[in-house]
Amino acid sequence: MDDRQQIVDVLSRLTTILDGRRWEALPEVFTVEAEAYGASGIDAVETLVRGFLGGCGPSQHLLGNHLVDVDGDRARSVTKIRVMHQGAAERSHQTYECLGDYHDEFVRTADGWRIAGRRFEVSMAFGDPDVLQPG
Repeated sequence: MDDRQQIVDVLSRLTTILDGRRWEALPEVFTVEAEAYGASGIDAVETLVRGFLGGCGPSQHLLGNHLVDVDGDRARSVTKIRVMHQGAAERSHQTYECLGDYHDEFVRTADGWRIAGRRFEVSMAFGDPDVLQPG
């Protein structure tokens, strides 16, 4: 499998981890020092992500239009994303959807490609962001 496909697989694995709330699997996609969503370090990234998805109902992260640029043991990607969130409990009738771009920086590690940096630029949002709740 070439580097580009390995990187796309890491991105897809992350969506499965987020939608499945499998926080313990975040080291499969992020470096320990990762800076993502405005947080620094994998523990802080987990805390931040749990703060949005931990108390949210089902979510689905859909990825497409991957632009990947590999330069040796480093890479950058821009990926279009569409995320649907459904509320939980008393918010189960509410939804929040956002569309935008993931901007990722990757490093090749002994365990394969990992995300070292991530920025999410939301271009459109619909619904009620209050469905995003901590667990």
